[in-house]
Amino acid sequence: MSVSHPAAVITGLGTFTPLGRGAADTFDALCHGKSGLRRPPAGHLLDGTVGSAGIAPDIEASEVLPPSEGRLVDRFALMALAAADDALADAGLVVGRDADPERVAVVVSSGAGGLTTYEAQAHDRVSRGRTAVSPYLLPGMLPNMAAARIAIKHGIRGWSSAVSTACAAGAHAVAEAARLIRYGEADVVVCGGAEAPLNPTSALAFDHARALAGGWDDDPEAASRPFDRRRNGFVLAEGAGVLVVERADHADARGAAGYADLLGWGASTDAFKPTAPRPGGEGAAQAMRGALRTGGLTPDEVGYINAHGTATKLGDVAETRAVRAVFGDRSPAVSSTKSMTGHLLGGSGAVEAAVCALAVSRGTLPPTHNLDEVDPACDLDHVRGEARRGPVAAALSNSFAFGGHNVSLLFGTASTRTTRQREGEGT
Repeated sequence: MSVSHPAAVITGLGTFTPLGRGAADTFDALCHGKSGLRRPPAGHLLDGTVGSAGIAPDIEASEVLPPSEGRLVDRFALMALAAADDALADAGLVVGRDADPERVAVVVSSGAGGLTTYEAQAHDRVSRGRTAVSPYLLPGMLPNMAAARIAIKHGIRGWSSAVSTACAAGAHAVAEAARLIRYGEADVVVCGGAEAPLNPTSALAFDHARALAGGWDDDPEAASRPFDRRRNGFVLAEGAGVLVVERADHADARGAAGYADLLGWGASTDAFKPTAPRPGGEGAAQAMRGALRTGGLTPDEVGYINAHGTATKLGDVAETRAVRAVFGDRSPAVSSTKSMTGHLLGGSGAVEAAVCALAVSRGTLPPTHNLDEVDPACDLDHVRGEARRGPVAAALSNSFAFGGHNVSLLFGTASTRTTRQREGEGT
């Protein structure tokens, strides 16, 4: 006997990335091939440490929090608050007015939380002594504090959690939102991820692990090159993405328009190595198949994949093999927007989920930047040079992480009575 599930529709989007604040503007920038990567300016924490980084706009605690709550709040939480404010405003939803606070959930994740705050406090302790450590350190650095502060600010009293699965954290949060809606535990879920890793210790750790792009100091925008023959690592970046996911009939009852449905999700574990994927991409393929299964679609119905595509030698090849294993010779259109945003670690999956929702809504696919010569081992239907336009019935977003965590999210046409107008198509 078949069981019907309530549709989960995305009604609000908020992003805070190296391309600026605002999901629509960020999407338009991506579709125009605009890069947010640059050399860290003088005075930045990473000045002299890396040649290219994805640096988001400045934000002060006073912009998103009252003065009494703004002490020692890490940048990852501030960016998440900004993105959540924008997503809820975009959805036209006020908790308590438009939704029962106990039926609203928040799942906003981070791979590492407030590492920059912790590093600064550790430096103060060493240089000034034990009395220099602030009592606000713990609520400033804990990975769950983005979710907690969003709940406090907006009066959300339902399910609240933060998933910490490195670079898959944001995507895991969106998958959790789909589960909460599908199984009746929430009417609305504010979900996403945020990361602020632009500090010297984090950057040096990735650099010494040979994960970061190098040799591009004269052209920082060229450093992130997913699937390109000359790729040699990812560009470290910061940012946040938040989505409002809502039961479709709840959205219809308040007259809200949908961008796209969150149709399905899939997750797996490589159980292989802490910092390398299975070379054949078996875990990634399992995640994509899971998303198709829970979404009730076949591979032939997918028109676009927003790839994890970090521009590492091993990762891009493994993902290509996974796509081939699932889709055979008919590759959907593929692009990696990390070529322009850099790798936001735990924030990437949420930002890229927003990109997929807009791609479905607008019928426009952003290109992969810097894809000058496709690596023969990454031979897929890459969107290159300029955005590609045309109807997109379904799209996948892939996120993979240290530890072997794999998540794939499936999006389709919004099932609400009203859908977002296809304006500003990103071209």
